[in-house]
Order: sequence, then structure tokens, then C-alpha cells
Amino acid sequence: MGQLMAQKLQPFSRKTLRWVGMALCSACLCLGLGLGQSTAYPSTTLPSLARSPISNLIANRDTVSLPRQQIARSPEEWLQQGKTLFQVGQFAAAADAWSQATELYQAQRQDLSLAIALNQLTLAQQELGQWQQAQESISHSLEIIGSAPTPDKLPIYAQALNAQGSLQLAQGNATKALATWEKTTEIYTQIKDETGRLGSLINRAQAQQVLGLYLQSRKTLEGVAESLQKQTDPEIRATGYRSLGNVLRLVGDLKEAEKFLKLSLDNAASLSSPQEVSVTQLSLGNTARARNDYADALTYYQQAAQSPVPSTQLQAQLNRLSVLIEQENWLQAQQLWPSLQTQLADQPASRRNVYSQVNLVKSLVKLHQGSAGNTPSIWDIAEVAVHAVQQANSINDQQAKAYALGSLGHLYELDQQWAEAKKLTEQALLIAQANNASEISYQWQWQLGRILKSQKDVDTATVAYTGAFQTLEHLRKDLVATNPEAQFSFRDSVEPVYRELVDLLLSPTAASTPSQENLKQAREVMESLQLTELDNFFRSACLDGQVISIDKIDQQAAAVIYPILLRDRIELILSLPQQPALEHKTIPIAEADVEETVTQFRDFIEKPFTAPEGKQLGKDLYDWLIRPLKASIDQSQADTLVFVLDGSLRNVPLAALYDGQDYLIEQYALAIAPGMQLINTQPLRSRKLQIIAAGISEARKDYPALVYVDKELQEISALAPSEILRNEQFTSTALQKQIQELPYPVVHLATHGKFSSNAENTFVLAWDQEIGVHQLNDLLRSSEQVRQNPIELLVLSACETAAGDRRAALGLAGVSVRAGARSTLASLWNVDDQSTATLIGQFYQNLNQQNTSKAKALQQAQRKLIADANFRHPAHWSAFVLVGNWL
Repeated sequence: MGQLMAQKLQPFSRKTLRWVGMALCSACLCLGLGLGQSTAYPSTTLPSLARSPISNLIANRDTVSLPRQQIARSPEEWLQQGKTLFQVGQFAAAADAWSQATELYQAQRQDLSLAIALNQLTLAQQELGQWQQAQESISHSLEIIGSAPTPDKLPIYAQALNAQGSLQLAQGNATKALATWEKTTEIYTQIKDETGRLGSLINRAQAQQVLGLYLQSRKTLEGVAESLQKQTDPEIRATGYRSLGNVLRLVGDLKEAEKFLKLSLDNAASLSSPQEVSVTQLSLGNTARARNDYADALTYYQQAAQSPVPSTQLQAQLNRLSVLIEQENWLQAQQLWPSLQTQLADQPASRRNVYSQVNLVKSLVKLHQGSAGNTPSIWDIAEVAVHAVQQANSINDQQAKAYALGSLGHLYELDQQWAEAKKLTEQALLIAQANNASEISYQWQWQLGRILKSQKDVDTATVAYTGAFQTLEHLRKDLVATNPEAQFSFRDSVEPVYRELVDLLLSPTAASTPSQENLKQAREVMESLQLTELDNFFRSACLDGQVISIDKIDQQAAAVIYPILLRDRIELILSLPQQPALEHKTIPIAEADVEETVTQFRDFIEKPFTAPEGKQLGKDLYDWLIRPLKASIDQSQADTLVFVLDGSLRNVPLAALYDGQDYLIEQYALAIAPGMQLINTQPLRSRKLQIIAAGISEARKDYPALVYVDKELQEISALAPSEILRNEQFTSTALQKQIQELPYPVVHLATHGKFSSNAENTFVLAWDQEIGVHQLNDLLRSSEQVRQNPIELLVLSACETAAGDRRAALGLAGVSVRAGARSTLASLWNVDDQSTATLIGQFYQNLNQQNTSKAKALQQAQRKLIADANFRHPAHWSAFVLVGNWL
């Protein structure tokens, strides 16, 4: 039964959100560590490729041979042989076996058996990236079955539709995939196949997530959970809960993922099945790692390593090694790696084993570079890479070969043997592109760009980098599924592609400064990075960004500033109203110095007493970000500055930047855009303020009382028609009910909240629970079907960014975008005093005035506090930032 369940859930587990998994290390959580540009090895060198035994081994395709298979004689034997090969990851051989079966069944005119074989064949073709052949196979199967199949054909029809949905999603057509899996669910329900029904429901939830139908996806998964609770077969429950937990991890709901995985573990334990137990322990380890709970992750991996199944043992140990290296636990890593090298060499050839070896190569490079002692030599590492290439050759798996060859090319890159590195990288890239392996192609395009850049071939390097960027964009839009063994870290293996391309585009030559074309491309790349960072934050490629030309936006006297943090400098790109040409300035200040200044500035600015050092730090930031552009801004008569902030600059209270006499907010209205692609630039639809307000003034659990919240709610009630939920009235259910029933344009939450770079640690506090960012999204968007207009403004007046988290404000951007509100007004730190109530009241008064934008309303409120001697210090007013639509 367990095998049957796994087979019926297979299209989901293998074809999970490829972009999400790729960017987030989610499915197998980075067996090895992603590698960026690194220094060369100081002592040991690889031999020249032309005279290297490595090249001879690669060329010798027979060095590692395919394990002997019994020669099949009947189509049934070919069919079974294909299943065996597929299960061990030998997809090309499986496709060959199933092709033999289809030919024999066709010759014997056994139509139903032919349809079954075609259903299997299309899965292997999908794994091999053979989309056209996969489509032909599934179309042939459906043609045989017919549009109105008889009852005896329904199970085969459901199997065919499952495979078709998998193909549709892999090719980026989530709408068709959803419709296909809805039909599949109906058929499994009709034939009373509960296992198949659960699998198709999980597939449906995946497609709904891709389409941004979060509430529907949540309800679908809740339905799966309810069905599993009613199941009496612990084997179905163990497998089903594990599948459900893995899905929830992929979409970022780690608490729920852990809950269902523990239920899976309990059911597996009741079966006395060490195999089921260890597989679930592996998933729990991956979930703990996604939560950054490395101690729990290592414990689960050690437990999973006791599995009776060698492949599970190996997977757990590989994951454990990468965590040990990530945590710089060099001693244990040094003790572990030699046994892994031996185990991998002894494993039969398969795609999984090839990918595992490549990921081991990445981990070993990190170990070699980071520690002394029993570290692998460069030859040890090259031996693993060569063996991976040999195994890929032996099973004729071109995708695996591309992955392994490129990894070997990376070793030559690190050793600065540029010609050899370039040759291997280009070969790997050609193979990957020929086999539609975009998730591999972009890595080798990026690697080729690094190699060319190191050889001072900047123009060709830029072309290669641009190719990598475009491939990543294609991956994001089409959500092509990634092999779960080819996971990599967003910070190490995705983000650097964007930043290094921008570095090339904006690097001046001896003869000229960056062209307008380069400036526009750099801006586009940074816009895309903003989207991709938010996808990574949510663990779901679900944000709808549309490329918008800045000069076509009605900026209404707003200048848009892009400060870009690079390793050795800040690049500033400025777009002025009604001026198509972009302006550009370079500030030669190292990123590390910027981050230190930002951290110190925040420390000083949050203290409600005079701190001259804080003003000087604010002046430094003003000199870097504003002064180089100020003359152009003032000449354009722009009165609003919109910032698309990068990295740690998101944590800066921009209003408190200081020119030596005035604060920035005294000169301009300010707003932050999470990316112009995500901004709805229409002005406020209605000036009639109606507010749903909820707040907690009393202490709750670990959260202190917010004594001024009552005054804040009173101010709101006096200013506009309002519905107030105070203290115990403010439950998540009550808030959702108010939002659904009242089409008020403003939702105001005066309660504790935290923004973090980790979605799991981003929340607002209701009386009954912490409302996480995913739940907040569901709650705020629950009214979209009954509302004619979206929420215009979300106010979070008592929140704060996580201490010590340089990327914490990413959580604020995430809440702003995912909540569906046009604008969000939020605090970067908790300002629990009378000034908050005063500022909020003044903001709403200003917003009620005709022709006053949200940015201007906030500016006027902040300037009023500055004019009050009691509140002049920036601690009282600079925490508040407007994110999103500023009009």
C-alpha cells in the first residue's frame, strides 16, 4: 500500500515548485552548499586538461557500466523492468524499457495495456526533459482511452490525467494542470480510490499555490488533513501526512509542516516500519533546517541515517554533512566525509546518485577552503566529480551529465585554469540547454560569465551573465520543476547572479560611463531581484510582477531612487518625473561599511534622547544616498522621493537622514516601493475614511502592555467612522469577520508585531494567537470575493523589525505585498508613547484632505511632531514608513 500511495502522489512529489525548491533549498535542502566565485587553491593544482587523466576518464564511457538487467521477453517484463529502473533513478533506461513495452503492446493490439505503458513512459520522458515526446505519449494514451471511458478504463484514465497534469505544470500551464487534477479527483472519488483521491488533491493544492489561489489551496490541504484523520490504515496516514508535510514546507508553512510530519512519524512507528520512520525523519530534518534549527536538523538526520534503506542512510548523512559545514563544525565534517565518498562510489548508477556526488563535491570544496586537518585534497574532490560524470554517461542521462561536467569545470575555475574550465563549462551548458534543463543551464551560464570576467573579457561575460539572468526569469515565470537532488541556496547561488550582472553593467570603462541602455537593464535586474527575494521569503513563486517603464508611470512629482549595494560601492540610479533619461552616480564606499553605519544609526536613532553621533551617522547616509542627486531632484521640482531599497538599506529610517540642518522628511515626502513592478500607481479611490481598527493594550504572554494603544484607538474613533476591536475582542476570527462584512478601505492594527527575513518569524499579535504572514495574507484577502475594492491602506502601528537581522525589513515588504493592500504604513520599531497616537491621528486628518497623497499626509504628520519640542527627536516619528502606493 505504501508503494501504491507513493506512486499515486508521485507527480506532486517529483514535480514540486521547481523555482521555489531551487531558490529555497526546500525539497532536499541543499545536500551540498552552493558555490559562488572563490579564491584559487594555494597549493595543489589540477593538471592541464589536455594531458589530464581526468579527461581520459570522462571520454571513456565504458569505465562505469550499467548494471546488468535481465533481458525482458514479454511486454509485461519490459513494463516491470521500466518501473524498477525508474525507481532507482535510471530514467533513460526506464524510458527505453517502456518504449519496448509500448511497441509490443501495439503490435499485439492490447490497447489498455498500451495506455498503461504510455502513462509510465511519459513520466520518464518528463524526467529527461523531453517535453514534446512526453506530450505525444500522454496524448496517445488519452486517445486510446477516449473522452468517455467505460468503468474498466477509469483507473487508467485517472493515471493518464495525473501524468498529464504533471506535464502541464512542468511546462508552466498551472491553469490547465488545475483543471486536469480536478477531473482526476472526481474520477478517483467515483471509483472509490481514496489513496488516489488524496494524491490528486495534493496536486491540486500545488497548482492553486502557483496560481496565487492561496485560500483555495489552504482549504484543499485542510481537506486532505481531514480525510487522513478519518483513515484507518496507518500506512496511508503515514505516507499521506508525510506528503502533506513536505508540501507545506515547500510553500513556507513550516509549523504546519512539522505538525503533519510528526503525525506521519507516529503512524510509521505504529507500523513498526523502520523504512517509513527514517524517511519521515529525513523530512523532519529538512523542515528543521528550513527553520534554521540546526540542532534539531542534525538530530533528525542522525536518526534517519539508521535507516535499513541505503539510499535513505546516504541522503541523511549528506544532509548532515552540509549542515555541519554550514555551521563550521569542521571536526565532525572531517570525520564524516571519507565514509560518504566510499558509500557514493558503491551506489549503483542513477540520477540521484550523480546529483548526490555533485552536491558532495560542493560540500567538500567548502570543507577544503574552510578548515585545516583531515580535509579532502583537490584530487579527492575531482575524483568524486569524475565518478559522477562516468555514472551519468553509463546511464545515458544527459541532464545528470550536464550537472556533473559543469561541477568539474568549477574545480578548474577555482584552480584558475581558465581554458579548461571554459571548455568543460561550455560543454555542460550545451548539454543542459539541449535537454531543457534550465535549472542547470543558468548555473553554467553564470559560471561561464565568471570565467570570462576573470579573463577580462567583460563584453562576452556580460552576455553570459545576461543569459543566466534571463534563464532565471524563465524559471520563475514558468515554475519548471527542479530535481530534488539539485537544490541550492538562494543567497549563494541565485542572488549573486543578479548582483554580479549589475556590477558588470555599471562598471565604467576607461573611455565612458554606463550607457542609458546599461542603466535601464541594471534597473530591470534589480527590480527582478526584488521579486525573487520576496518569492524566496514566501517560499513560493507567487507574486505577480509586471514590467513597467518608469517614464510611463504618472509619477506626479515623484523621483524614484534605486540605491544598489555592491561589494565595493553604492550605485545610485535616479528616475525623474517626465524625464526619460536616467541619472547615475557611484559612491565608493564598501558594503561592509554601509552595513555597519546602518546598524549603528538604528541603535542611536531609536534612543529617545539627544545623540550627536546619531546625527553624524544620518549625515553620512544622507551624503551617500541623497546629496549626489539633490541638485537634479530639486531642478525637477520633485517633492516626493520613492526608494526601491536594497539589502540592509531597507532597515534605514529614511525620514531621519540629516543634511546638517534639516531632516530628509522636512525636505521631501517619502515612500518605499518593494519594486515598481509590484506597485499599483492609481491614487486613493475615495477620501471618505472608514476604518477597521484592532488593538491590544494589555500584556499578553511574553508581550508587555502597550499603554498608549487605547488613546490611539480613541483618536481613530473620533476622526472617522470606525469599527473597533479592543483587547479580548481582537481575535483572528473576529478581525476576519469584520473585514469580510465591512468594505472599509483602511485596516489599522495597533498591536505587537515583528518583521523578520524569515517568514516563520514574521507576525502580528491577536488576542488569541500570533497571526503569521501566511495566515495574515489569508485573513486580509478573505474579503476579496465580496469586496468591490481592495484594502487601500494597512496600518501596523506597533510593530518592529527583528533585532540583529540585517534583512528584517524584507518581512515588512513581504507583508505589504502579500496582504493585497495598496499601501502599508508601519513602524520599524515599537514607539510606545503618546507620539504614536498623535502622529496617527494627524496622519488620518491629513489624509482626509482633498489632493493630499498618503506620502504627503505622513510627511505633514511627521513635520508636526518635529515642530513639537517634546517629540523633535527622530525616535518619536522616524520609525514610520510608507510602503507601496504613495499617491
